[in-house]
Amino acid sequence: MQIYLPIAEMSLDIFMLLALGTGVGFLSGMFGVGGGFLLTPLLILIGVPPAVAVATQANQVVASSVSGVLGHWRRDNVDFKMGFVLLIGGFVGSTVGVLLFGLLKRLGQIDLVIGLLYVILLGLIGTLMMIESLGSILRRRHHIVAARKLHQHIWLHGLPFKVRFRKSRLYISAILPVAVGFFVGIMSALMGVGGAFILVPAMIYILGMPTMVVVGTSLFQIIFVAANVTLLQSVQNQTVDVVLALVLTVGGVIGAQIGSRVVQKLPAEQIRVLLAALVLIVGVVLAWELVATPKNIYSITLVGSSS
Repeated sequence: MQIYLPIAEMSLDIFMLLALGTGVGFLSGMFGVGGGFLLTPLLILIGVPPAVAVATQANQVVASSVSGVLGHWRRDNVDFKMGFVLLIGGFVGSTVGVLLFGLLKRLGQIDLVIGLLYVILLGLIGTLMMIESLGSILRRRHHIVAARKLHQHIWLHGLPFKVRFRKSRLYISAILPVAVGFFVGIMSALMGVGGAFILVPAMIYILGMPTMVVVGTSLFQIIFVAANVTLLQSVQNQTVDVVLALVLTVGGVIGAQIGSRVVQKLPAEQIRVLLAALVLIVGVVLAWELVATPKNIYSITLVGSSS
């Protein structure tokens, strides 16, 4: 059964979209990831224009982040002061990112830029996840316990405008979280992802935040940054397809519930290896799409008509 997507200006099988949303939701519930870095390239592969895929994906990020942050708030695992400082950079970065998105769209380069960013991102994430997962499996087989390093202050923490974050037990320069939020905001606008896969490691290894408050604080920041991206994309670039977002969200909610139950029955290391392999496969397919000769080398577009 075909459903028309008004902003994407195309028709797709609604059951295929539901299956796609359910599959990515299943992976999200199973692997504990947002799924945006997989859903956007998969939408591109089935023919959705990259600009629409990126802007529409931000809607799902808002919904999933709100649900997640409420749970962490109840467990008192959210550093709101740090979250607001991250938001300063996030709002500026996402605004700049949407403006850059619009500029690239007008120049006709947005599809290429999105494709290249995803190839680099998926290749990097997949490789690092595979190395870490295989290392964990080898250490487990040989009964090797990996030593945990305590965070040490680096020279960046000595920058001016130092602020005390009591919840995170930090006294560092506010410039650092603002800069981190700015970068994640740009990535959210250009790639349609929440940015947790960038933000969480940065909060742990650069800012030095305790792991217990990192996830909840990152979700708090992502809610407002993703909402800002969605609003600006819809107003300035008209690339948010509400129909597509609704169908994918329904599938994602169902899949996440199934994935969260299945994950309890599988070994964690093997799950991460499977996810890493999936990420690498999607990255390779996208890379091939960028360099392969298109089926239709030439296309004719009606620009206007003469009277």
